[in-house]
Amino acid sequence: MIIQVAERSQGGQVDPDEALSTRLRDLALVDLDALGHALIPAFADDLAHALGEARARIATLRGQLSGPEPLGVLDATDRQRASDTAAAGADRARERLIGQAEAARALARVADLAGALIPKLFEADRRR
Repeated sequence: MIIQVAERSQGGQVDPDEALSTRLRDLALVDLDALGHALIPAFADDLAHALGEARARIATLRGQLSGPEPLGVLDATDRQRASDTAAAGADRARERLIGQAEAARALARVADLAGALIPKLFEADRRR
């Protein structure tokens, strides 16, 4: 059974990583010995599905890290950066850096949680 929980961030927006992180944390708490042989296949399938979601989310976050280098503004001359129109470029570079930092933190969190579950998936598959 898959339960989706929509958590809200401070801005009131749905945090796409909170529900996945909660699911991964919950799966990490499962004791295979306590499950019993009959439930292990269902657990392994649920775990593989959650890890598939983590994989897709990590790919999306990696995409947010790619693209134009925000600090490319350093290649501009000081005169270009001092122009009246450069303020918009400064705002774009700042926002891009903030977005990359948020994506990197989210990627690290999801990857850390998923990485801890890989051995559990292998063990559950071994016990099927």
